[in-house]
Amino acid sequence: MRASFLACPIDLLTMAETVELARSAIRSRRRLQHVALNVAKFVNMRSDPVLAADVANSDIVGIDGMGILWGARALGLPATSRVAGVDLLVELLAVCAQEGFKPYFLGATPAVLQQAMQRARERHPSLVFAGWHDGYFKPEQENDVVRDIQSSAADCLFIGMPTPRKERFLAAHRDDLGVPFIMGVGGAFDVLAGTVRRAPDRIQRLGLEWLYRIYQEPRRMWRRYAATNALFAGILAQALVKQAVHHTLRGPGTVPPGPRRIGG
Repeated sequence: MRASFLACPIDLLTMAETVELARSAIRSRRRLQHVALNVAKFVNMRSDPVLAADVANSDIVGIDGMGILWGARALGLPATSRVAGVDLLVELLAVCAQEGFKPYFLGATPAVLQQAMQRARERHPSLVFAGWHDGYFKPEQENDVVRDIQSSAADCLFIGMPTPRKERFLAAHRDDLGVPFIMGVGGAFDVLAGTVRRAPDRIQRLGLEWLYRIYQEPRRMWRRYAATNALFAGILAQALVKQAVHHTLRGPGTVPPGPRRIGG
């Protein structure tokens, strides 16, 4: 079920529904691109047209951050749960191991990438990778990377490169890669490798993962989260005030329009 959240498309899906859509795409070899939407990405979309186009053109826009989930609920959308990108990656690797699908990892440093794949194989001994490449290739090497992905016959591609580099890569090559399921995973390779720890479950439920990231990497993360969280809070507050005024003017008992269902 697709809805509009502050002029941004989001899909109101559970983890199980998202995994099943990915599995179906791989089985049918029909391309499906997933993007995980969090507060930072939502805010950056407003000043980055390439990023905004990548989100708008994606087949699934999953609710990755608690801020997006709470904001959607506050505006009356029936969002039931978030689908965190790193959790979806873990679930899909299990599906790959069970059904013989072969993933391709693109991104991170060579060391982190090798450690992430090793950890994945330890968890799923039957898992076979179609291929891998670190994210630190030069522009003149890009076509070689694309050819490697094409020749790998991968069933799914997980990209751990920063925004907007990932979006520009996909905008240029998405139609030529020949991979059914494509997903950006942000810093999930670092989590999988164990070089970055996820926040405890309690902190995740409170929506304070960003604070935990600042605790781990204060110099790199403080400015990013302070800026994007403040901007998001302002955007959401304006929308809530506008909605309240509109509802008051229309009178009590008015039912706001619900999300529209899309095919596919």
